[in-house]
Amino acid sequence: MLALLALGFTLIYGVAEVVNMTHGALYMVGAYTYWILTAKEFPGLPLEPIQLHPGLALILAVVLTAILGVIVYKLTISPVIEDLIAVLVVTVGVVIVIQETLIIEFSAKRWPVVPFTRGLTTIFGVKVTHSELLAFATSLCIFSVLWIFINKSKIGSTMRAVAQDREVAMLMGVNTDRLYMFTMAISASIAAIAGVLITASRSGFAYPHMWDTPLYMSFAIVILGGLGSIKGTIIGAFIVGFAENAFIFIMAGLGVSGAEFLRGVIAMAVMVTVLLLRPKGLFGKRVEMEE
Repeated sequence: MLALLALGFTLIYGVAEVVNMTHGALYMVGAYTYWILTAKEFPGLPLEPIQLHPGLALILAVVLTAILGVIVYKLTISPVIEDLIAVLVVTVGVVIVIQETLIIEFSAKRWPVVPFTRGLTTIFGVKVTHSELLAFATSLCIFSVLWIFINKSKIGSTMRAVAQDREVAMLMGVNTDRLYMFTMAISASIAAIAGVLITASRSGFAYPHMWDTPLYMSFAIVILGGLGSIKGTIIGAFIVGFAENAFIFIMAGLGVSGAEFLRGVIAMAVMVTVLLLRPKGLFGKRVEMEE
């Protein structure tokens, strides 16, 4: 599911060449919005439960996060989009503002998130929750829909044209600022979906610092696969996931406990190893959205 989060990150870079650090904050906003819409109670907070159906809450969380993503782009990224360092500084600042706002409004507590569904099933001897299966299926659907959209739709063709040569696309009459804003909305939507899926099926909690680990994990996946490469992002996610689980399995076999806490270290180690061999990543291009 981190591949889904990384996909949104690499999409905005591939089209607009923007390293959007607010992606982690949008992931968090999606999870918080879902929690607010589905929670049965808010102990210690002056809020009345809405208790929407999880499916409807997911849709609303995606829409609201997409709107926030567009606002963030117009107010903070668009004015400095030509300056990479300025974009990094501004987006990190936005992350901190969003994080502190959530702490002020909802405190620093870990709020339990309602799962999509309950129950377990066994696949090849491994117990998997129904929520995880649903999240996995949803992720596959999103990957498929995005691939079809980019490669078959008119807007997708425009996105690929801008990614390959922005100046020529502008000479052909493409409104790049509007396209970047649209891409930011898609990227924010994907971040929100990832936030809801991961919290509802894996972590089970929404809290103000939940954005940092997924952000640097997705960043490692994107760097590993090659900035701007959608195919590289998917393959990079599988490599990181396999390396993490293989390490934990080997350590458990050796009787070493606590190996699961080194997941982030393994992701970074894999990224550094690949970059030493291929400095541009596995599929290092500005963008890779070929047919």
